[in-house]
Amino acid sequence: MDRSDPRMWRITFDHPPLNLIDRHTISELTALAEELEQDPDVRVVVFDSAVPDFFLAHYDVDAPPPQSPPPAGPTGLPPWLDVLARIAEGPFVSIAKIRGRARGAGSEFVLACDMRYAGRENAVLSQPEIGLGLVAGGAPTHRLPFLTGRGRALEIMLTGQDYDADLAERYGYVDRAVPDSDLDTLVTDVAERIASFDKVALVEVKDFVGEVTLPAHALQARTGRAFWTSAARPASRRRLDAAREQGLGRPGDFEMRMGRHLPGLDRSAGPEGRPSS
Repeated sequence: MDRSDPRMWRITFDHPPLNLIDRHTISELTALAEELEQDPDVRVVVFDSAVPDFFLAHYDVDAPPPQSPPPAGPTGLPPWLDVLARIAEGPFVSIAKIRGRARGAGSEFVLACDMRYAGRENAVLSQPEIGLGLVAGGAPTHRLPFLTGRGRALEIMLTGQDYDADLAERYGYVDRAVPDSDLDTLVTDVAERIASFDKVALVEVKDFVGEVTLPAHALQARTGRAFWTSAARPASRRRLDAAREQGLGRPGDFEMRMGRHLPGLDRSAGPEGRPSS
């Protein structure tokens, strides 16, 4: 955390080798959200990564599922959804500076940010849950349509494909894709300009835009429940096990090119895991 400029904080994810999202990540983001909400000076927060190939890889699939529902946060939502809602709705402007891969929950995080800028050479975004038989639990189904339109949101969610920075920009998945060498300058210029303005006005504008573009908490909560329900299905567990065997959650080719690997995980299984005829 770099708070040397009290108006513009810089937060760097540094959880090698993949920047997997786990309970520690969520706990630290929860604490960060509380600080951001209470600080009277901060206007902008920029998120980036110290891990070259990964912004935030995805949720740690090897983390054990909660034995009981975790306590809700101030929004009334469970911890991960609470973090996303507070980033999206908080009295500050959030910017994702994306180098490397942001898939699954990593993509959900950047979608919750107010702005997204991507390095052209190595940024990759996707919602690959469908390839694992899962329903995404962090409400990308409710955020993407406002950015990309309905058809492209469905394409992203139902194909599970990887989107490079240029195509993500064309679709509206990210705001702008630029050469990696220009990314730092672009984000700094945007963040410093916003940070120079009156905080009250910034927050009011963000709130008004949010009124017509952000999903209701009740809708977000449904996606979280759908994720855990889908994760318990036998067909999903088989797909997850097959993905782990191929390298899900470990450094290597599978994580680097997940969009190419997922369709081949379980070709013999029908919709409920039954052999297809």
